[in-house]
Amino acid sequence: MNRTLSVIFMTIWLDAVGIGLIFPILPQLLKEVMHTANIAHYMGILAALYALMQFIFAPLLGALSDTFGRRPVLLVSLAGAVVNYLIMAFASHLWLLLLGRAIAGLTSANIAVAMAWLTDITPAGKRASRFGLFNATFGAGFIIGPVLGGVLGDYGVRLPFFVAAVLNSANVLLALFALQESRQPARQKMALAGLNPLRPMRWLFSVKGLLTIALVFFFLSATGEVYGICWALWGQDMFHWNGLWIGLSLAAFGVCQTLAQAFLPGPATRLLGERGAILGGIACSSTALIVLSLAQQSWIVFAVMPLIALGGIGTPALQALATRQVQADNQGQLQGVLASTVSLASIVAPLVFSSLYFGFRTWWPGAIWLSVVVLYVFAVPLIYRCTRAPS
Repeated sequence: MNRTLSVIFMTIWLDAVGIGLIFPILPQLLKEVMHTANIAHYMGILAALYALMQFIFAPLLGALSDTFGRRPVLLVSLAGAVVNYLIMAFASHLWLLLLGRAIAGLTSANIAVAMAWLTDITPAGKRASRFGLFNATFGAGFIIGPVLGGVLGDYGVRLPFFVAAVLNSANVLLALFALQESRQPARQKMALAGLNPLRPMRWLFSVKGLLTIALVFFFLSATGEVYGICWALWGQDMFHWNGLWIGLSLAAFGVCQTLAQAFLPGPATRLLGERGAILGGIACSSTALIVLSLAQQSWIVFAVMPLIALGGIGTPALQALATRQVQADNQGQLQGVLASTVSLASIVAPLVFSSLYFGFRTWWPGAIWLSVVVLYVFAVPLIYRCTRAPS
């Protein structure tokens, strides 16, 4: 692995650790700021604000990285995270928390730009494998972050935010001094009209086949949201899990996903092709979800976790497929649009899945997992359509 790849992966790992650090502590900070234990509504507002800002601005920042280079946009994005963590660390009013999350969402192009960077320096045949390793690196950071955040939170609810700011400051320095630009800035500067946040979304409709891929990406991203929304509630309702068991199950889930993403997408894509890898992942995930819907004992949940993790092997193949639909000059814009698609899924899916779960809860909590299988059913025809031409 060359130096640039190593630095990109280290940058993403540090970013994930920083995000994970505040994940278990944010509810406590909200309780302290709002002086109430009824914070579910405010948690939802903060999450929705971040996702909305990312949905609007990630495509624009991706397009800016095509014009001005990856490095300056990544530096702005990482610096925005530092500002967010510092604002939240000192926040004493709700509006400051909202400001911090808005800044974080507005500048949250680090994943999109890093993915575009990876595309720039990776041959087409190796992209699925490297995208999988990229996802695994982020997942590994997100496993460590919450554990560290929980430990630091015992010494002060604001300490994890300061540590996250320090980590992201180190990230800025790492990117500033160790990352070499992967593309030259465009000779033709972006016109003022190019700063319209909606322009990249119009571009999405103009590229043949890209809208279908984005729809598949939306469905797959939406299915991933169900675990964050319903996993803990379902574990409590079905198996009377306490906080320890919920934490252990999430850690085991994260380890399985990280290992699957690190080692399997490349071989799966070479063996099965992009369509086969995507459909194979859906088949594994659907099988596991059907088992979960019928599970009556905890050991069954842990037994099917590797199968759930295998469901993610198709996502890097889909990402690799998307990169071949556009020219090198539009890879940043592409990754920004895909990030925006993920943001849209993170806005819509929690509302849908939470409503469905509370509708199913009294008579069959496991039915929520079957609703995810229904989403996969909608995605399959789109997958056949976007992979119709031979790779």
